[in-house]
Amino acid sequence: MRTKNSSRFKLSEDDKPIVFAAGFVVLILAVGTAYTLQTQGTATLLSPTYLLQQLQVGAFLGVVAAGMMLVILLGHIDLSVPWTIAAAAMMATTIGGPMAIPVGLAIGLLVGLVNGFGVAFLRIPSMIFTLGINAVLRGLMVAHTGGFAPQTAATPLMQYLAVNKIAGIPVALIVWAVVSVAVVVLLTRTFFGRYIYAVGNRESAAYLSGVPSRKVIVIAFGLCGMLSGLAGTLLAGYSTKAYQGMGDTYLLPAIAAVVIGGTHILGGRGRYIGTLLGVILIVLLNSVLSIMQMPESGRQIIYGSVIILMLLVYGRGHKVTQ
Repeated sequence: MRTKNSSRFKLSEDDKPIVFAAGFVVLILAVGTAYTLQTQGTATLLSPTYLLQQLQVGAFLGVVAAGMMLVILLGHIDLSVPWTIAAAAMMATTIGGPMAIPVGLAIGLLVGLVNGFGVAFLRIPSMIFTLGINAVLRGLMVAHTGGFAPQTAATPLMQYLAVNKIAGIPVALIVWAVVSVAVVVLLTRTFFGRYIYAVGNRESAAYLSGVPSRKVIVIAFGLCGMLSGLAGTLLAGYSTKAYQGMGDTYLLPAIAAVVIGGTHILGGRGRYIGTLLGVILIVLLNSVLSIMQMPESGRQIIYGSVIILMLLVYGRGHKVTQ
């Protein structure tokens, strides 16, 4: 017989993936710690300095994943992220000076708005259109650099945001925290956030109920592009320069982080805390695999397998409005 108390502790469909991701984070820490204790004699993964260093690197992925979540909540996807990151970084370092970061953000925003226009007004599937835009950006940047690495460097401000620390806390981590708060407020405290969930559940029904669905799609893609541009400028600051293909390693992990966090791949359901945990999980998983000297090809296989596993576990449920 089910009691009233037992029903109180029953997890909702949105809580299950969050708890699952949190448990997986603990598991990765336990496995990684056991491995380092056996091979190095120290619990490296539990060191606050090491964890802050990993979160600093993970901040770049976290910014990208925040934007990707907005698009996936709509039931779409942005495959132009890799070269949006690279293009923003290359143009920011090319312009230099105080306009470097604004230019990087503007490049990302412009790409995102073009993506949103193609998906919302031209009605081209997001997977196809954004993949095409990614190819166009690649061609433009190769033409811009002549096929060589750009002979420019990141500005001091870009390096400060990516590398420096305030009271022992990486500035990049603070930037990620600000982005996270902004996304949470956007999704939970604004009409636009409600519109995103409504469009993600069923665009036609949302449109008939008065939601400006096309504008919502364009703005969401624009924000995704701008956050990719921000990540690109931060990455250029971290590496002190921009280079071709610098965003290639962020597409699959960003999607994986969003899906692992419980955001429905078909849109309409998901919470940012899940994406946050998904990013931490991916970062720690990547760290442990690096310690174990797993090659990049193996990591990509694991990322893809994790996405498939998460879809099988809780990615096929019914969409519900938040």
